[in-house]
Amino acid sequence: METAIVNRTNQEVGRVTLPALFETRVNDSLLFDQVLAQLASRRSGTASTKTRAFVRGGGKKPWKQKGTGRARSGSNRSPVWRGGAVVFGPQPRDYDYRLPRSSRRGALSSALAQKARDGQLKVVDSLVLDKPKTKLMAGILETLGVRASVLVVTTERDRSVELAGRNLPHVLVQSVEGLNVYDILRHKNLLVTKDALAAIEERLSR
Repeated sequence: METAIVNRTNQEVGRVTLPALFETRVNDSLLFDQVLAQLASRRSGTASTKTRAFVRGGGKKPWKQKGTGRARSGSNRSPVWRGGAVVFGPQPRDYDYRLPRSSRRGALSSALAQKARDGQLKVVDSLVLDKPKTKLMAGILETLGVRASVLVVTTERDRSVELAGRNLPHVLVQSVEGLNVYDILRHKNLLVTKDALAAIEERLSR
């Protein structure tokens, strides 16, 4: 599959053959599983409730065991009392889990292939900025015709590009190493530099 390479003024300066991974059959169930795994790993897992061992008070027996006509009770911090403990409540835990390496790689290939199939992939020859100016980045994206949400992928972390895109809503700048399924799918467009294409292929062939 071939696609055009454009410069910052949106003029075609050449064509490039996309790596074979961009022609991968899109596996929706694999994409779903990987997105769930990524969202699970982002959960803080700090929800916490107190069991009766940690609720303050309740040291004295509310009333004697027999002779009152009421149900026996040993503590006013029992879960059946107002202000008492919680039974089987949430405790701090780690929700993180990972799919097998081959599945993660297949999901990333599927996400990239879907962008190429839907015509939402754009390749630019270079994206070097002299100054990290938001206005400059916004102008480039406007010229390239990328008006909706966009994920910008560079070969390595570029501080100027990251700072220039940071204040733009629905714009995220990532290096190839940080590329992931969730961010690809939650942005409508994928803007990739020419050098980043080769780096993506290298990363997924390791």
